[in-house]
Amino acid sequence: MIYWTLGRKAITVKVVKFPSPLGDLWMKLKDRKKLLTIMEIQEVSRRELARVAGWHSHSYMNRLCNGDVDTLQPEPALRIAKFLGVGVDDLFLTKVEEKIEHSDMKTGRKKVA
Repeated sequence: MIYWTLGRKAITVKVVKFPSPLGDLWMKLKDRKKLLTIMEIQEVSRRELARVAGWHSHSYMNRLCNGDVDTLQPEPALRIAKFLGVGVDDLFLTKVEEKIEHSDMKTGRKKVA
C-alpha cells in the first residue's frame, strides 16, 4: 500500500504486482575493452560514468571495467550508452531469464522453476 497526503485529503493506492511470463531482465557488457576505449576517447572517468549510471559508488564500474563482473541492470546500461552517445546494443546484450513451467508429479499442478 502507498499512502499520499494532498493537503487535507489522504489517498491510498494499492499496488498490485502481476506475475510476468518472463523472468528477470538484465544487460551483459559485450566487450569491456570497447567500453574502455570509448571512455578514453571521450575522456570520461570511471567515477563520472558511475555517477551517470546512478550508482553512489564507482566500485561496480571498476569491477565492470576490470572484467570482474559483466552484468548490470537495464537502467544503468541505458544511461551509460546514452551518455557516451552510442547505441545500447553496441555495448550491451539484453538477457532474459526464462521461467520454465513443469508439472508437479504429486499434484499435477504447473509450477514455475
